[in-house]
Amino acid sequence: MKESHWIHLCIDMQRMFAEDTPWHVPWMRDVSPQVQEIALRHPQRTVFTRFVPPQRAEAMPGMWRSYYEKWDTMTMDQLGPDMVDLVPSLNVLVPPARIFDKMTYSPWTTGKLHHVLAGEGVKTLAISGGETDVCVLAAALGAIDLGYRVILLKDAVCSGADDTHDASLELLGDRFSVQLEILSTEDFLNRI
Repeated sequence: MKESHWIHLCIDMQRMFAEDTPWHVPWMRDVSPQVQEIALRHPQRTVFTRFVPPQRAEAMPGMWRSYYEKWDTMTMDQLGPDMVDLVPSLNVLVPPARIFDKMTYSPWTTGKLHHVLAGEGVKTLAISGGETDVCVLAAALGAIDLGYRVILLKDAVCSGADDTHDASLELLGDRFSVQLEILSTEDFLNRI
């Protein structure tokens, strides 16, 4: 690859998923060493996304309101602002790493992230984080739609559900093989 126009897009490695909450992803800790490895080696090329819930359910439109009525303990009023922070081992890398907040699964919805990356000439995204079958999937599909080359770091993504994690990797690897490549973190780091 030996490409200079790439970034590491790390999805939602936050305290609210790493700690004891209803959205806890137990095996986030298992992928943290790989995520940290690439972020430590290339903090200036790392962009962290954070999933930021609303203050309260009624602040959201449409079905997002129903979603947060179900998960009312995960609104900012109940959760508290510190829980949206990145896990401490990654938070210390900001800056030079950057943070983009989002209120939906996809980091592309507002257009802000794409505008910044396109302006910097980014062509390839190496994606890590969680969850494989929700926000990582949305990030990968949106990146494909926007024309990015996507590298999914298979040992640096996680989910709370093994079956849908595996199914997501299979779907992305099989159906999007021209636009998306699945690699280990080590293989990716050896290529750049």
